Amino acid sequence: MPENEKKAPRVINKSGTLKMDDKTAATKQTRDISGRKMDRRGRRDRVRADAGPKEFDSITISVDRVSRTVAGGRRMRFKALVALGNHKNKVGIGVAKGNDVTTAVAKATSKAKKTMVTFNINGETIWHETRTKVTGADVLMKPAAPGTGIIAGGTVRSIMGLTGVKNLISKSLGSTNKVNIAYAVIEGLRQQVPRSEWNNANNAKKADKAPAKEATTEKAAKATEKSAVKATAKKAKAPAKKVAKKSTTKKEDK
Repeated sequence: MPENEKKAPRVINKSGTLKMDDKTAATKQTRDISGRKMDRRGRRDRVRADAGPKEFDSITISVDRVSRTVAGGRRMRFKALVALGNHKNKVGIGVAKGNDVTTAVAKATSKAKKTMVTFNINGETIWHETRTKVTGADVLMKPAAPGTGIIAGGTVRSIMGLTGVKNLISKSLGSTNKVNIAYAVIEGLRQQVPRSEWNNANNAKKADKAPAKEATTEKAAKATEKSAVKATAKKAKAPAKKVAKKSTTKKEDK
């Protein structure tokens, strides 16, 4: 058999050019018109490394179409609300607009990364009850026992799914605007205070009350001293008056 037939068959693309595998493309040297080798100048090889695990997960809560009236008519754009979290105690939200959905989501994700919030978490629930108001939104959140799950509406559930909170009771008492509700949830998480700081706060209050009590005791002591001095003075003056009266009576008898 001729040597040409022994070679492996060549794969030809639809355009008529030969198709190279990744190894061949990585080792291939390009040449200019004069035949000299051209540097790759730090270009990446075709074989890309596998991407590592993501630090944050994101979820698109809502995408709305908005319009602006200009001189030529209406200008249509898209507004995206994106939440970002690490399934522990870091979460953030971002709102952005773009000419298309992809651009709006990308801009909202970058904003969410810049506005990440670290909050205090108690195992798989929050530390205490909070009620936060942002413009028209009013969100109430309460801690729950293990096994309760997340009892909340769509926006609150989406944000809590990106945190380490697994048990929560929530109720939206105000506006149904998703953006305002999202900001209210973030504010409620930011207000979480651990139990150790509750005790410190009580101790601080007691310490503040202690000087006031000492001042009142000092005042009471001074008042008692004054009353004792007055009483002794009265007792000292009383016998002198009686002696004077007796002397006058003797004079009258004489």
